[in-house]
Amino acid sequence: MRADELSPLSTTTEAPVAAAPTAPLIVLVGPTASGKSALGIELAERLDGEIINADSMQLYQGMDIGTAKVTPDEAGAVPHHLFDVLDVTREASVADFQEQARRVIGEIRARGKTPIMVGGSGLYVRAVIDVIEFPPTDPELRSRLTRRLEEQGAAPLRLELRELDPESAAVIKDDRRLIRALEVVLLTGRTFSSFMPQRIHEPSLEPVVQLGLDVDRSLLHQRIAHRVQRMEEQGLLEEVRRLDDAGLRRGRTAPRAIGYQQFLQVLDDELSLAEAIESTTTATRKFARRQETWFRADPRVTWLPAPSEDLCGQALEAIRRAQR
Repeated sequence: MRADELSPLSTTTEAPVAAAPTAPLIVLVGPTASGKSALGIELAERLDGEIINADSMQLYQGMDIGTAKVTPDEAGAVPHHLFDVLDVTREASVADFQEQARRVIGEIRARGKTPIMVGGSGLYVRAVIDVIEFPPTDPELRSRLTRRLEEQGAAPLRLELRELDPESAAVIKDDRRLIRALEVVLLTGRTFSSFMPQRIHEPSLEPVVQLGLDVDRSLLHQRIAHRVQRMEEQGLLEEVRRLDDAGLRRGRTAPRAIGYQQFLQVLDDELSLAEAIESTTTATRKFARRQETWFRADPRVTWLPAPSEDLCGQALEAIRRAQR
């Protein structure tokens, strides 16, 4: 079942707080396994809200176990949007997400509800709440660059990018971003780095309250390890097998997702199940550190200690303070 078609099953015992006509967009951020989804649902029940996904991998149909996507039972009566909107063969686009998420936020507000965006994909969050311009694409140019990469290797392309955009060349490590950076420079005449969000925060396009979940590092590592183990027990390998049959490897984004990449290697007899679990756990911990670094750099985020007996109450109070 699609997460934006969840069966209504209310779990709240308190009357929701009516949304104001200019209710802010509530944004919940933080590292993976910090409890964002559960808090988002609880806030939605209290604020008469609807959830917007801001996890780039939860956009994909069928990528449920490995992304810890909310189940219908967990979602209850809370509507969820921008889940399961992409086939695994499609490439995720932050520019497309920006347009879709802003449209959904407007529709939620038009219904008199509170929009609550939940996710750990930092650029996707920034794309929605800040003034960020995304460069155009040219499939033909990208195909030519891809052929050059396959025929000549990465070295000549990296040298060309170093001459055209040394700032981007200094930080780009993977071939996919290398091709994208060259595509942008050759297509627009501007550097790829000029399109990237800066740490000088642009004025928000929305009335926004950003809340971050602050989990002790050692506890977060335990939660990540437990989550990955549960994913395996819930059938992640079979989920990856089904998606592989559906064309997962043909995608440019989905097969690189943490967990899916490792469990594809199990199918290829390159890793044992135990090795895939360990590799996924390690990669998730590293990803969580990158998420924290990204979100900590934004001074607009109010951090809440988690887990907490009254985490929702603290979040509601932080929202009220931000609106004064």
